[in-house]
Amino acid sequence: MPLRFSNRGSDSPWVDTVWTCTSERVTEMTSVAGVNWGLVFWRLDGRAYAAVTGPGTGSGVAPVPEGAGFVGIEFAVGTSLRVLPPPALVNGGLELPATTHRSFELDGTSWETPGPDDAEALVARLVRSGAVLRDPLVTEVHRGGRPEVSARTVERRFRAATGLARGTVRQIERARTAATLLAAGTEVTDVVTKLDYFDEPHLARALRRFVGRTARQLRAGTGGAIALDLAQRTS
Repeated sequence: MPLRFSNRGSDSPWVDTVWTCTSERVTEMTSVAGVNWGLVFWRLDGRAYAAVTGPGTGSGVAPVPEGAGFVGIEFAVGTSLRVLPPPALVNGGLELPATTHRSFELDGTSWETPGPDDAEALVARLVRSGAVLRDPLVTEVHRGGRPEVSARTVERRFRAATGLARGTVRQIERARTAATLLAAGTEVTDVVTKLDYFDEPHLARALRRFVGRTARQLRAGTGGAIALDLAQRTS
């Protein structure tokens, strides 16, 4: 395969997923909308790099350096970096300075560069130092809780903590779930019903906007490289 992409969940409440990717014989991929900010580390031509990535509100085309190997940490909704307000990261990111094979610099401190099995240990250190913060209200609401505050307060806190409207977060997460279900072979009509889309055209518009694929492409596994682990299964 030209792009080997995989991810795993985490038992850390601060982490959504940890992912790895290796590129071979591919120069670009479809980027997919996402609601999480993250840290990504990669090596290319003997050099090491690190960056902070932000949430993305739409699909697009992203370049892929051939022969690069990546490790990424996607942080849970409701978390944020002390030095970078979440709204400033939406549809963007920031390459980090002083990155070597052993360390990178963030929030004025040098940190050990993690491998895929060391992600949670790094996050725990970032949390203890105060470099990574969390809004407990946003975390509670995102997990389905109903705190006794106004809808306006929830929306304001969501935007401050994520840079996104709460409704946008729901739309993106639903489209990504739909893509995974379709890639696993679920019928389009069943996805519409399971995820409460109004109809198939509504699903098609969401997939086009957030995933950059049609339902047919997802079910057939066509369309080229994509920044989404479609080998996973969603119950």
